[in-house]
Amino acid sequence: MRAMMKRSEINEVVRKATVFYAQNGWHLPPQPRWDVTDFGLGNFKRYGLVLINLAEEKEYCEKLMYAQLGMTTPLHCHKKKKEDIIARAGSFKILLYNAHPDHAVAGEKFTVNVCGQARTVSNGETIRIQTGERVTLMPGVYHEFYPDVEEAIIGEVSTANDDLNDNFFVNPDVGRYPEITEDEPPMLKLLSDK
Repeated sequence: MRAMMKRSEINEVVRKATVFYAQNGWHLPPQPRWDVTDFGLGNFKRYGLVLINLAEEKEYCEKLMYAQLGMTTPLHCHKKKKEDIIARAGSFKILLYNAHPDHAVAGEKFTVNVCGQARTVSNGETIRIQTGERVTLMPGVYHEFYPDVEEAIIGEVSTANDDLNDNFFVNPDVGRYPEITEDEPPMLKLLSDK
């Protein structure tokens, strides 16, 4: 049986994220659209992410993400979406492949842009993105990212976003939204709440 996230755990991380956003000068929009996920893996401290959709338009999307040290967004790619992942506060590391890791040629080099400058990386290489920097990922580039500091705000600006149909995770057990045990009343409604 798959472990479920507790509503109390969600409420706690929403409070922490709200404080950290404010401490770093991020003013959230009225009635922000919150998304808290354990990627369906039942271990939020290991695989977790807090997201707020700042803009979700037909042509583009902007998200503001919060993660704590130890939380990883699992290895995945998008077939349609091009995105910039940006260190807004703190820094993060990102693991990169130019194809599914089972099919990627070990050590093969490819290019990603960091702050608009081409950087050559190898399949399976992890690079560090420091505060203010951004990495641009083209469709098909597999990536996994996690903060390397206690707390981080990670931004995303991308072409049109489709979380349900354009996330291709390497781990087949990943689910985009969590199952939730209602052990206390919700502080707010999540994107995944019915």
